[in-house]
Amino acid sequence: MSDIRPIEVPKWGLTMEEGTLSTWLLQEGQAFSKGDELCEIETSKIANALEASFDGVLRRILVEPGTTLPVGALLAIAAPESVNDEAIEVYLASRQSGLAAPAQSPPVAEVPLKPVPAPATSVSVSEVSRAATSGVPEQLRGETATSVLATPHAWRLAQREGIDLAKVSGSGREGRISVEDIVQAVSAAGGSLPQRERSVSPTAPGDDSQVAATPIARRLAVARGVDLRDCRATGSRGRVCRADVEALLAMRQGDMPAAAESPAAGVGVIEQPLSAMRRTIAARLQASKQSAPHYRVSMDLDLEALLSLRDTLNGAVPDLKISVNDMLVKASAQALMAVPELNVQYDAERQVIRQLVEADIAVAVAIDGGLITPIVPAANRKTLGEISTLVRDLATRAKAGTLKPVQFQGGSFSISNLGMHGVKQFDAIINPPQVAILAVGAASEQVVVRDGQMVIRRQLTASLSSDHRVVDGALAASFMNELKRLVETPALLMV
Repeated sequence: MSDIRPIEVPKWGLTMEEGTLSTWLLQEGQAFSKGDELCEIETSKIANALEASFDGVLRRILVEPGTTLPVGALLAIAAPESVNDEAIEVYLASRQSGLAAPAQSPPVAEVPLKPVPAPATSVSVSEVSRAATSGVPEQLRGETATSVLATPHAWRLAQREGIDLAKVSGSGREGRISVEDIVQAVSAAGGSLPQRERSVSPTAPGDDSQVAATPIARRLAVARGVDLRDCRATGSRGRVCRADVEALLAMRQGDMPAAAESPAAGVGVIEQPLSAMRRTIAARLQASKQSAPHYRVSMDLDLEALLSLRDTLNGAVPDLKISVNDMLVKASAQALMAVPELNVQYDAERQVIRQLVEADIAVAVAIDGGLITPIVPAANRKTLGEISTLVRDLATRAKAGTLKPVQFQGGSFSISNLGMHGVKQFDAIINPPQVAILAVGAASEQVVVRDGQMVIRRQLTASLSSDHRVVDGALAASFMNELKRLVETPALLMV
């Protein structure tokens, strides 16, 4: 089977746990080369194309568009044309067997797949005799064709009881047959199955194995002693996801109040479960607030010189549209070079500080349903024009959902600007593993004292949130003073 290669859900970044297959870009039997796009996968942050890491032929597509799968789940099989279908079937059977959870592990929710033909197996005399004397009606008996679409559990039950699945109607996607479909078909034909197969009633007390849940949610529930039946299912296809388990844990710990009783239907209240993006944002920010001791340092920045330079540059260079935010990106990058102790990432698990050579500035961009922070790499070495062009391009890609993981993961520092919404001042939450984030408010005309005289100047308030485990107050103040110097003497941004 060395020529058979699996195509799996990739792990795009440390925080990715699952992905949704959007569409296949190739068809079964089509050859591809390394670097070709095979399919499109959506995560909680982006929609991206999965590129082939080898040359091959797409022999078997196993997952339909719209299916959400955990990282590492099997999407398709690639193999040379010289590999016959029987070899692929044996590989799939061994793969399914190899991925089965051990007896002491929690059951893993089944993943809806396209038809996976059952491997050719011999039936012993005892099995034939048992099938003949079982409660399966004669009209349902027979050998199942390999092209029938059914769950692995349904396949095993059909083989054990001698049932022809072609005579059973499936209720799943594309008519996929489940164990419950077999039980109902046998019962409708006047037969019966062993008690263990007829158990389709609600789960027994303490047994949540029949609750639809993502593998990650199930493992977390077992580790923390959570009954999945107590969780509110907001995941895809009605499954309990990790955020649902964490929400129940938080409620038990008193971090959030229990949900009030839902109003009766028809009183104008519409419940809408959190999207995958909002669940990810909620989980990451909650973890940040709980783990990183935040504190804030605020400072007013005079913008008169900076706005004058911006207007001069935009007027002198055709098509140049430098914004105040672009100039703050550049100023922050240079300030990080002057105060390198803030240009770091903190690995809380290993308690290690990673010093970064370049200032990779993440810029918060609001998109439908959430927020994403595309990164301007090495902003300290880029010109204002380059930063302006790149930020606009990244914002466009972010709103279209086409950012690549490398374009929004990591970074050494973040800027969140709500000035365009009229917000004067606010506090931002650090985005781990970064140790600081700058919150920028709206520019406004203020009365200030200059040379003993009251004058009107355009100013804004910037607030730096820092992780006190890594950044002390004096260090944060040093950064803010350097930022103020660069903003109020913007010619320094040109050198």
